Amino acid sequence: MTKDDLKRRVWQAIDRHGEEIIGLGEQIRRHPELGFKEVKTARLVEDTLSRLGLKPRAGLALTGVRADLAGKAGPGPTFALLAELDALVVAGHPGADPETGAAHACGHNAQVAGLLGCAMGLSDAQATEHLAGRVVVFAVPAEEYGDIEWRVSQARQGKLEFLGGKPELLRLGHLDDVDLAMMIHATSRPEDGKAGVPQSNNGCVVKTVRYIGRAAHAGGAPHLGINALYAAHIGLTAINAIRETFRDEDTIRVHPIITHGGSQVNVIPGEVRIETYVRGRTVEAILDAERRVDRALRAGALALGAKVEIETLPGYLPMQCDATMAHYFKQNAVALVGEEHYKQIGHRTGSTDMGDLSQVMPVLHPYIGGARGTGHGPDYEIVDKPLAYVTPAKALAAMVIDMLADGATGAREVLQTARPPMTREQYLAFQRSVARRELYEG
Repeated sequence: MTKDDLKRRVWQAIDRHGEEIIGLGEQIRRHPELGFKEVKTARLVEDTLSRLGLKPRAGLALTGVRADLAGKAGPGPTFALLAELDALVVAGHPGADPETGAAHACGHNAQVAGLLGCAMGLSDAQATEHLAGRVVVFAVPAEEYGDIEWRVSQARQGKLEFLGGKPELLRLGHLDDVDLAMMIHATSRPEDGKAGVPQSNNGCVVKTVRYIGRAAHAGGAPHLGINALYAAHIGLTAINAIRETFRDEDTIRVHPIITHGGSQVNVIPGEVRIETYVRGRTVEAILDAERRVDRALRAGALALGAKVEIETLPGYLPMQCDATMAHYFKQNAVALVGEEHYKQIGHRTGSTDMGDLSQVMPVLHPYIGGARGTGHGPDYEIVDKPLAYVTPAKALAAMVIDMLADGATGAREVLQTARPPMTREQYLAFQRSVARRELYEG
């Protein structure tokens, strides 16, 4: 059987499951959960994979679910297909959970539906009879790097070390046997077309900042207080003042939020808390920019005579998509959506923990449409359900066939040319070297 024949057979199987795949995507959309708390979604994945006759392992990095499909055509590389379980907090989103504020405003529900649909197609078509090596189907937690205060508390209790899902899975060894990996992200951007591959993505470090002043009566004795909110304002103003010193080609992004601005209006704020990312195109650019941001934050403490505690947390590393995998994906995407709807996407300034995987193995992180509105915005929604839910299932399955059919010649081609910049040990050592906490007394 040729690869094209096998793809058609798997795609027909996926089409037979089309309504079920869409139903899974909609069910996940209606029950959004935040990172490392995706209990219901993980259980749905586990149950679905079990019904296919697979033997999923659950509870990986708290909520991850992994199942393996062994190829029957001989040994070969291990190819992981990933999907992200989590939602994120988006104020005003109509689909937000009324208790947590979580909403699927980034399309991760489409990722999971596509992953499960791919597993259905491969299983129904008995595709593993023609594949060498192994396929890993992996629903992973916590790509959205939010809810930071809670995650830090989990780390201090020893339940986590890294605060993103894929870095934590790397740390725990759940990806040690994987040679190459991919996932497909939904997109609502018209310029991405119905399918496309980005060249690269920004990475980031994450900072939590605590300004410590002295509370006092705001009306009767403000001279006895040290206003932590004013110190924070000066720190944020200093960050804005250094923005023009960042090089355009480094695509630096710094976007702080105040998570606690004071306790009561008639009390001089004695403590103010801030969270921010420092994003950039390269590791070197990120490290240079975050040092400047720290200096700006210290200025606020110095001006008011306050203290500032700056905790720097390892975030996500920059991502580079593998060119060989991108070539194969383009051929499949053109077959699925038409050449006029395929786009080559340039550098993207958002961050993803697929960047961490790209440091240690070849990866692919393409986009498929079907959504509209603003990513991470209250108007984000899936509008073309077959495109958003079913087409990713077909594209993932086609890539499995391209990589692992014919003795896994595709995967072997990728691995012969790929040059990941780090080993897993080097990656872990680097991320741990980023973590630090500084108390500056102004």
